[in-house]
Amino acid sequence: MSQKVFNFSAGPAALPQSILDELPSKVIDFDRGMSILEISHRSKKFKEYAQRCESTLRRILNIEDNYEVLFLQGGATHQFTMIPQNLSNNGKADYLITGGWSKKAAAYAKHHINVNIVSDSSENNFTNISEMSTWNVNTDSDYFFYCANETVHGVEIHEYLDVNTPLICDMSSTLCTRPIEVNNFDLIFAGAQKNLGIAGLTIVLARKDFIENKAKHLTPIMRYDAHANDNSMLNTSPVFAWFVAGLVFEWIEKQGGLKKMADSNKAKSQLLYDYIDQSSLYQNPVNSKYRSWVNIPFTLSVNNLDDEFLTMANKSGLYNLKGHRTVGGMRASVYNSMPIEGVERLISFMRKFESRQ
Repeated sequence: MSQKVFNFSAGPAALPQSILDELPSKVIDFDRGMSILEISHRSKKFKEYAQRCESTLRRILNIEDNYEVLFLQGGATHQFTMIPQNLSNNGKADYLITGGWSKKAAAYAKHHINVNIVSDSSENNFTNISEMSTWNVNTDSDYFFYCANETVHGVEIHEYLDVNTPLICDMSSTLCTRPIEVNNFDLIFAGAQKNLGIAGLTIVLARKDFIENKAKHLTPIMRYDAHANDNSMLNTSPVFAWFVAGLVFEWIEKQGGLKKMADSNKAKSQLLYDYIDQSSLYQNPVNSKYRSWVNIPFTLSVNNLDDEFLTMANKSGLYNLKGHRTVGGMRASVYNSMPIEGVERLISFMRKFESRQ
């Protein structure tokens, strides 16, 4: 029997094995012998499934009725444009730049509104975040935008940001990795391909009074309220991605919910950080206060070892450890579906590799 493999990709990321085992039968026969791949988003069977999917997510996150739950096409990057177009009344907003994704979001927003950068961590290569007391926050901005977890740089804000303007958060790598207070936010969005399923779907949680009757100058496809009014079925929905997300939501609930996810993710990341910190070969540069639970970058102190490390890791069944192209080094993404066994196997490999140097 071949060895078990572990996929440390930052996204599209690994799915729970039980879902992979279940998918083939569902793909073949979802409704009266028809595959989920050929079902209309407006069919009775899928509409029932979509409603069940939303209900499960609402239970997991304790989402109240004053929030819309949207299942939209495309990736989270599309929200970088929809947000300023829909939600800026005065034409200005605050952006906190803590890594590549929030930097990209601010750049997109500048095409539509005036962007105030409250703090920019690029000066320390995205390894730390300045104290909130030093931020240049405007009290009359239309909203405050930040990214909870920077997937590329492994920087995560773990505490709630208490600002005086509507709070918008990119939680693409964070949503459903731990309990959160949805009521603290006016809009949350997340690409599904980290912890919620596969690429092609973006989840948006939005306070109803924050998005309704906004941006009437836009065509309906670009308006949050139009998607909400048509139950996320304004146009042909990403049926299969939505379907897989529903399976993931059910899996999270069966595992014990978000408290269980949080305990597991914190334990996995701490195990790997503890090993890296005592190692003489591996380093993680991020301030310990802001280290990500789910994306753990590390570098090797000896030059020209990266290719050898990756080749040997692949032979050991440890895949997709190469760091992002803009950063280099390595990155282990240990999302919800990564079992602690995978982290233990990675550390065992890293220890053996280090002993050979």
